[in-house]
Amino acid sequence: MQIGIFSVGDVTVDPTTGKAPSEHERIKAMVTIAKHAEDVGMDVFATGEHHNRPFVPSSPTTMLGYVAAQTSRIILSTSTTLITTNDPVKIAEDYAMLQHLADGRVDLILGRGNTAPVYPWFGKNPQDSVDLTVENYHLLRRLWDEDVVTWEGKHRTPLHNFTSTPRPLDGVAPFVWHGTIRTPQVAEIAAYYGDGYFANNIFWPKEHYQQLISLYRERYAHYGHGTPEQAIVGLGGQFFIRPKSQDAVNDFRPYFDNAPVYGHGPSLEDFTSQTPLTVGSPQELIDKTLSFREFFGDYQRQLFLVDHAGLPLKTVLEQLDLFGSDVLPTLRKEFAERTPASIPAPPTFENRMAAVSAHA
Repeated sequence: MQIGIFSVGDVTVDPTTGKAPSEHERIKAMVTIAKHAEDVGMDVFATGEHHNRPFVPSSPTTMLGYVAAQTSRIILSTSTTLITTNDPVKIAEDYAMLQHLADGRVDLILGRGNTAPVYPWFGKNPQDSVDLTVENYHLLRRLWDEDVVTWEGKHRTPLHNFTSTPRPLDGVAPFVWHGTIRTPQVAEIAAYYGDGYFANNIFWPKEHYQQLISLYRERYAHYGHGTPEQAIVGLGGQFFIRPKSQDAVNDFRPYFDNAPVYGHGPSLEDFTSQTPLTVGSPQELIDKTLSFREFFGDYQRQLFLVDHAGLPLKTVLEQLDLFGSDVLPTLRKEFAERTPASIPAPPTFENRMAAVSAHA
């Protein structure tokens, strides 16, 4: 199991102080958080991609390249790379370049995003979002898998004898996860290519994600990549923990109540009972996270959102320290003991290189 964190990079007022960080402070804080995630033993740091306020991570590869130079082990990923509004040629080149700089410690989660105004900013129509997702990914896959590409589609100019540079490191492209909260076509394309499927697993009850993950698993097997149980699945989640459960509830409540996404809506108690959010003790987080496997089957990656809703950097780093000491060792042990040997290992550059060599 790969265990890590993801950030959406929001700039939000801290309700306990009435102050918000500057864009500069938030960007530098995300870098500090990524480095600290490696320090406490996590496996993955992922950043979102947004082009609208109140978010700052508009250039994921710039940030991840900077983090790569200051880390040595952690996998650098995205919680969304916009397959709809980014040019597939630029995605192919940017992430291959990042892959070289990070010595292979790179993968990405492709998604449509959820902000309709972004589309015209990049010359696209939001009504084409699903078509763009499918067409752009077919092209991206070819750009990584073929040295010379001749291609023609509906949504961009044709390519004639084009080579994307640099080529993927050692001929192995970055692993792709496809993320969605509502789109069956995304599960289908992930299954077709044998890629990973990442369920956001944040705002909806488990039944919602069960349907999408089940569809992906069924189609993964249909395309001959393995059994449904062997499909590559990742899950999101979020937490706020303190040694004592009531302290966590008391400390997090003002942030929850004023959060841009779910503030002024359901109560904290209702939201934690109906969604994957854990606010409580380390043991409560362990118990809830281990329950995900019962609902979704064995899976390979678990990412948590920890730095949102105006939480100050100091508090986020405290969360990571407590998670690293009181949660992470137990989760590793329990997942290792409960996962059958028939379930594929999480995708890494090294094990994918080994698979290529074995089939050479």
